Amino acid sequence: MSFTRRNTLQMGLAGLLAGAAPKIALAQVNDLTIAFNVNLPAWDPTTGPSAVNPTIQAIYQSVFDQYISQAPNLDFEPGILTDWGWNDDRTKVMMTVREGVKWHDGSDLTPEDVVWSLERAGNPETGNPIQFVWGKIGNFTIDGQTVTGDVKEYDPTIFKWMGFLTAYVLPKAYYERVGAEGFEAAPIGTGPYMVDRFERNSFLRLKANPDYWGGVPEFESVTIKFVTDAASRVAEVESGASHVTLEVPYEEFDRLKERDGIMGTTTPVSDIGMIFLNDIDVMTDRNVRLAAAHAIDKQLIIDRLLSGYGVPIDTLQTPEYAAYDPSITVAYDPELAKEYLAKSGYSTENPVRFTIQTTRGFKPKDYEMIQAIVGLWRRVGIEAEIEVYEIAKHFELRAADQLAPAAFYNWGNSVGDPTTSTGFAMFGPSPHSVWDGQDVFDAIVPLWGESDEEKRIAGFKAVDRLIAEEAYVIPLLQYVQPILHSSEVAVTPSVSGALLPQRISRA
Repeated sequence: MSFTRRNTLQMGLAGLLAGAAPKIALAQVNDLTIAFNVNLPAWDPTTGPSAVNPTIQAIYQSVFDQYISQAPNLDFEPGILTDWGWNDDRTKVMMTVREGVKWHDGSDLTPEDVVWSLERAGNPETGNPIQFVWGKIGNFTIDGQTVTGDVKEYDPTIFKWMGFLTAYVLPKAYYERVGAEGFEAAPIGTGPYMVDRFERNSFLRLKANPDYWGGVPEFESVTIKFVTDAASRVAEVESGASHVTLEVPYEEFDRLKERDGIMGTTTPVSDIGMIFLNDIDVMTDRNVRLAAAHAIDKQLIIDRLLSGYGVPIDTLQTPEYAAYDPSITVAYDPELAKEYLAKSGYSTENPVRFTIQTTRGFKPKDYEMIQAIVGLWRRVGIEAEIEVYEIAKHFELRAADQLAPAAFYNWGNSVGDPTTSTGFAMFGPSPHSVWDGQDVFDAIVPLWGESDEEKRIAGFKAVDRLIAEEAYVIPLLQYVQPILHSSEVAVTPSVSGALLPQRISRA
């Protein structure tokens, strides 16, 4: 199935979830309720594993502003910075800070906040997982609303990062006064919503920021329920207990579109489903890796488990990414897979064995997809044992380079640049990679600072070809995000996959 941005589909209500509150018309209240698919582990959007969790960014972007914003179609647009760029020889960066921005405590955001946030992000002692990006600029000076900094090491994607992971401006004076613990207990930002109440593993209540520079949001308050079970999220919307949810099973999406009262949108997003391969145990055997890759029928999985909602991919690029190369393919070929295994002495009678880790319910049919893949593997001589974990555990294990030989994950890349897909996922020194191959390292190193954009993109395409030929990772599909919502609200989806409360309004 081919996907573009779909038209809104008519859907419907059915049944009440036992114990759930009855549906209340939005015309009578000013509280929007969202059933969210993941918990919020921490409030600092610039440190720790949660800072690089793409799904959580929607919550962070509701409370904190980024240096540079992104439109729903991923175009960059002014945020806290109204202008940005390099000087002619690209030895300096220059940024203009927006005037009139208020922190949630009523104080003014200043250029000093921007400089402090950038310096903190670039300090390896503060725990920013993207520190090695932010540390490439520094020695900042301030002249009015203009911030100038030295380029310590040229990075062609530095301004793209300012609209991506960990790129949030935090309050210097407040943070230094209350410290990390105080900020965790009572976070403030400059975003469209302010934190009203937070019950860990249960819910978050936000209230509208009346002084928001981008305009007061539609709803006076937003309640975000943390509902990690997919079936429960469906029930939340079907019963009227929540107005909006996301990442629901596609068969439930299709079931509800025949009814009245609920609507749905499906949008191809920048997330991809992939299987990390760790260079340990049997995965150091090229034949095993190639067999595992060629034994997976990606289109069959999309058709059978995802109701056709998905786009099969063979590299860590989607068609919207800058380095997408459709000529790089890894065909479904079970006989070829058997041949590779036979070269290493494996067969259906003497299978190779390893563990594969996966979440269950974090993404639609994540566990079921891995079950299907394990079944396909078994046909060629691979016996994989499934281990289920929470997404937070995946981040913990990946950062420590302790993932199993195979681990399912969804990789987000809302800036569409190959450094933030292939680069960080496959570059051994990156905290987001578990593959430490020297050949990949050598191929990627010169691309980090390549100033010739055409040469840089061509270089990453060559890296993708190398990775595909060696099966260092197994890309599966580009996700199509399903969102269910009451017909009383209008939802503007984003290709980034972030479901932003500030982009939801009354219908």
